[in-house]
Amino acid sequence: MSTAQKKNILFINIAFIVTSIAIVMFLLRAPEESTAKLPHDEDHARFTGMKKKAAEKFCTDCHNPEDMALPEDHPPKYRCLFCHKRD
Repeated sequence: MSTAQKKNILFINIAFIVTSIAIVMFLLRAPEESTAKLPHDEDHARFTGMKKKAAEKFCTDCHNPEDMALPEDHPPKYRCLFCHKRD
């Protein structure tokens, strides 16, 4: 193996290590999860066994302007379980 090939391999290894460290540092600095989880109560119990898209169809039955309004800055109303995770 020539000196040029050894330098090339060394450069690739160093680039990989630097990139890996950068990714780990980025992930460690990520903010804490801030979105509320789906509550563990009687109202939400029936949705734990459903697929997400099927369960989301029922969210507006209770979360509507008359009963339990969502904040004005809330993301799209039809993707509730995209953010609100079920445990």
